[in-house]
Amino acid sequence: MLLLAGMNSSCQRPGDKNYLIVGAERFQEYLPYLTNKRVAIVANPTSIAYNQHVVDTLYSLGVNFRVIFCPEHGFRGEAEAGAGVSDGKDVKTGIPIISLYGKQKKPSAEMLQNIDVVLFDIQDVGARFYTYISTMSYVLDACAEYNIPMIVLDRPNPNGYYVDGPVLKEKFSSFVGLHPVPVLHGLTVGEYAKMVAGEGWLESKNTPDLKVIKCKNYNHETRYSLPVKPSPNLPDMNSIYLYPSLCFFEGTTVSIGRGTTKPFSQYGHPDFEDTGYTFTPVSIPGASKYPKHENEVCNGYLLVEDAARLKEEGKLELSYLLNAYRQIGSDEFFNAFFEKLVGNDELREQLKQGLSEEEIRDSWKKDLDEYKRMREKYLLY
Repeated sequence: MLLLAGMNSSCQRPGDKNYLIVGAERFQEYLPYLTNKRVAIVANPTSIAYNQHVVDTLYSLGVNFRVIFCPEHGFRGEAEAGAGVSDGKDVKTGIPIISLYGKQKKPSAEMLQNIDVVLFDIQDVGARFYTYISTMSYVLDACAEYNIPMIVLDRPNPNGYYVDGPVLKEKFSSFVGLHPVPVLHGLTVGEYAKMVAGEGWLESKNTPDLKVIKCKNYNHETRYSLPVKPSPNLPDMNSIYLYPSLCFFEGTTVSIGRGTTKPFSQYGHPDFEDTGYTFTPVSIPGASKYPKHENEVCNGYLLVEDAARLKEEGKLELSYLLNAYRQIGSDEFFNAFFEKLVGNDELREQLKQGLSEEEIRDSWKKDLDEYKRMREKYLLY
């Protein structure tokens, strides 16, 4: 198991009745729904319950798994961001694995023909462009279409204590943002599933049979430290707090430190002004095989101290993007991915026009306020 540096696992403290219990650890709440059923599960390395992978635990208890569906990065975490994930068999249990990352994002009728119930247990980080919630949406849609119950084993959102950023416009819907939510949606995966179903965002016209196994002793003000890194390039809590603000750079020529030991904790570019801090991206198999500006020295900014501030402020940080655009400028700054990450075609123009952070934020306000009102209907905590 890959523990986050400097952090304990989901840290069960015997005798402390207030410790946080994730949905997957509340076996008594969902095992009855699996008895004598043919089960599929959507899982990855974050699917840990009491320090053991939930698939391994349930398999040892006799749950009849027919298939494991895995998202981006694979089931046991063997694939880097954007890399294809292959079908196969789990080396530990022998359960067949089917990838839902690549051409096949939604389970087909054939994949689900011998399935009675689908479990979903993956740790999200609360940002619209983090693809696990897109995988969840596609699976929920398939379950609705083929009348198969789906159970979401809920987990805390480490960025779930605030809502911020532009709300996605429908024309920019993609796998890095399927639905009209802001960058920071402020929901757990279970709450997000309820919203997707409740707002009619599924292609299927059937109402999904959705059950959410809630976390215990959690609320949206909880500052939750993930016990397992959620993907290869989010190795610690600093990167998780900085990720929503830095991911816009994936749609630009600026590096966010992929190919270094501090991805999503820094940003830079060979043409930046001398900041007194540099980093050099290199190929790292399994994490960043062909990083941006590979083997080039990037002048940049280390943001580890900013992470603590963002954790307390609960705010998407735009100053990084404004600073980088000031130094690079021109259309060479952007790539075609930018609008998909932002969720609109306005931010590019706002940067070109030299709008201030306050002016950009004002342009989000109406949609954000409407989203926040809608969000209230689906909160479980």
